[in-house]
Amino acid sequence: MLLNLTITYLSKIPLISQKAILTVLIIVVIVFSILLLLGIRKSHMLKKENERLDKISEEIARKESEEYKDFTGGHMYQ
Repeated sequence: MLLNLTITYLSKIPLISQKAILTVLIIVVIVFSILLLLGIRKSHMLKKENERLDKISEEIARKESEEYKDFTGGHMYQ
């Protein structure tokens, strides 16, 4: 009986208040939201950079294909 009274008395004392839990949860949500936004921004920037590099690569490939001359006509072994 004494044990039951002790357990019920201790269970009524909150170890962490609801306000503290809410504060911690708000801080965690804010931090992860900032990280998510930074990740989305970085992904968008990398996508734009990839598109820019693809255009440069296509231009270089086009120039090389225009300048290519077949030099195998003078080969001894045909």
